[in-house]
Amino acid sequence: MKCIIEKSKISGEVSCPSNKSYTHRAIFLASLAGNNSRINKVLFSDDTKATIEACKKFGAEIHQDGSSIIVKTAIKTGNLVPEINAENSGTTIRIASGIASLFSNEITLTGDASLRKRPMQPLLDALESIGARCSSTDGKPPIKITGKILGGNVTIPGNFSSQFISALLICAPMTEKGINLTIEGNLVSKPYLDATIATMRQFGVTVQTLIPYKKYNIHPQVYKSTTFDVPIDFSSLALLLSASVLNGENFTIRGDVGNLPQGDEVFIDILEQLGVQVTIKDDKITVKSPEKLNGGTFDLSNSPDLLPPLAILALKTSYPIEVINVKHARLKETDRIAILSRELVKIGIDVKEKEDGLILGPPKKMQSAELDSENDHRLFMAFCIAGMFIGNCHITDPQSVSVSYPNFIKDMNNCGAKIILE
Repeated sequence: MKCIIEKSKISGEVSCPSNKSYTHRAIFLASLAGNNSRINKVLFSDDTKATIEACKKFGAEIHQDGSSIIVKTAIKTGNLVPEINAENSGTTIRIASGIASLFSNEITLTGDASLRKRPMQPLLDALESIGARCSSTDGKPPIKITGKILGGNVTIPGNFSSQFISALLICAPMTEKGINLTIEGNLVSKPYLDATIATMRQFGVTVQTLIPYKKYNIHPQVYKSTTFDVPIDFSSLALLLSASVLNGENFTIRGDVGNLPQGDEVFIDILEQLGVQVTIKDDKITVKSPEKLNGGTFDLSNSPDLLPPLAILALKTSYPIEVINVKHARLKETDRIAILSRELVKIGIDVKEKEDGLILGPPKKMQSAELDSENDHRLFMAFCIAGMFIGNCHITDPQSVSVSYPNFIKDMNNCGAKIILE
């Protein structure tokens, strides 16, 4: 499936979707708490639906109430759970793997073809060190986990994914001994760990920070029911802000930014360094963009999802944009560094690919092209936004937006974009 993007401007208002990462975490934690825990402003996407289904398989009773979900009864670790299918969701399979280690029976965790390429071995090694039995194919799904973990001292590398650490933190309070966690090396995507700890706190569990991003202690505790409001998603907001910078005319994004930690909020600082004025007033976000953007060097080690929306801004820059320390973006749904390098050249951007990032020079001549997003939702949306700026571009895999922003095409077209499904 493909779509055609015609040159277009966007105006009016659009509401930013709710946060995918917080939705995942809140669903898992509410499912561990039960007792009519309520989550409001839920993002219902393919990924978060995979988490809901995983929690139901674990034994939680979950009901939808409009844009909210209610978890009536909690996960039952005594249940027989044969298999969890996480579909395309890395967050789902990694946190679910931690929860699976709390069960005594063998549980298989798998996903779609893309997810079966994503690494799991560091998490499996960590779970085995505290009593689980794990097996896999080359450290990737499908995996088999048999618990029950008892807790204790755990060491895990930090350079693969913060999701591994989040999985250990979430299951830690339900172990007999609790977990003393040591993170080796430099932790990537640090704000996602902060998000996990902040969400756990709202569900009544305390994580003791001994050395930030290095050592944590979680003693045995009980998750308590609560009501949790999901904030807007700065990862999606970054794409909408890029759309406004490239194509906006009196374009307003609505959404309460809230006060929970989100690493991708650094995109506002990045835009300001590029010369864009960002105004946040009440629940309205607008930008004022110069004719040409500044260049600069940007470290995305803590916010790898910002790579696509930042990369396409090279279409409007006067000087190169260099992205560094984002090697872990190669381990997302796709190798985003390689695909951006391959595809952005087609529309005229001067691209130099590095192992841990990209150098993106302003185009000498922009041109229409067919861009292959390889079924990666964030790449598809970024390529669409670039296509609005250039015109007459064909983009593959529009269905991928169901992963994080199901209404993206509808929202853009309602604001004046011309995205036509073929």
